[in-house]
Amino acid sequence: MRLLDVDFVAVPADIDETAATAPATGKADAVARRGEPLVAADTTLEVDGRRLGKPVDPGDAVTMLADLAAHRTHAVRTEVVVQSAAGRRVTFAVRSRVEMNAVSLREIERYVATADPLDKAGAYAIQGDGSHLVASFDGCLANITGLPLCHAYFALRRAGIVPRERPERECQRHFAFMCPVWRAAQRQGRMLFDGAEFASWSDDVTGAVTTR
Repeated sequence: MRLLDVDFVAVPADIDETAATAPATGKADAVARRGEPLVAADTTLEVDGRRLGKPVDPGDAVTMLADLAAHRTHAVRTEVVVQSAAGRRVTFAVRSRVEMNAVSLREIERYVATADPLDKAGAYAIQGDGSHLVASFDGCLANITGLPLCHAYFALRRAGIVPRERPERECQRHFAFMCPVWRAAQRQGRMLFDGAEFASWSDDVTGAVTTR
């Protein structure tokens, strides 16, 4: 949100993310206040038909990362809720794909010892020290870090919140890379509707649920 230059206040949502079927919606419901817009998001990983959230302790983080390294490829799914001051809400999800390096258990344990992965979905942060675990990714990088900026930009504008910065410019500047999918991501953002789910590595703008 800072990259978009949007004024905000972070409000922790006291919910059990592991028990909620749609954690972002649960967070939005927990903090919603009449007359105030809100943004809520929750990121999970999907591997072999299972969803992974945040690890409960260092041992769980090691297990998660060993599992991801063994499967090599997984999906990162961020669910986003944007609600206007008038109470109009749109909920959507964006997916990216990540391929992991074949790292050793010792490398995983060294990374977990830094405590960096303990509050991260899937127990790693691609934008931090966990980047060495990642071989490559497809789709929106910002989505992997927790908020698909191009999609969120258009959802915010619909909610009457006008970001002062452009997402494609600020995202690429912040992460120091050339994003190959920002035009497709913005086309998807313009087509947002409640319940949409986008594969950010794809040109598909229908918002139909897909993992291909």
